[in-house]
Amino acid sequence: MVDHAKGYIPNLQISRNARKGLEFRRKYGRGGTEVGINRAKQLSKRLPLGEAIIKKMSSYFARHEIDKQSSDFGNDSNPSKGYIAWLLWGGDEAKTWVDQIKKRLNQTDK
Repeated sequence: MVDHAKGYIPNLQISRNARKGLEFRRKYGRGGTEVGINRAKQLSKRLPLGEAIIKKMSSYFARHEIDKQSSDFGNDSNPSKGYIAWLLWGGDEAKTWVDQIKKRLNQTDK
């Protein structure tokens, strides 16, 4: 969803993933950076995001796709640092959402 005056609004599943990442970070004391924590706070509240943040999220997911190869990625009872960080950035749903937005942005830039 987008309101061009306000920005792109994350969906409910992205918000839930970010909240889960924040909960895991509090519980396990690992995963993510201050930037990731701040992103999770924005996503969990479904705050509108501008194009610059969408591009930063796209870059994050491109750099950290490899984290999914960790043995504890996706393990909710002993999550890897990478899994927690991935959730802080909104998880797989956020990656799909950001990729779709970035594709549209690239098409309009042509």
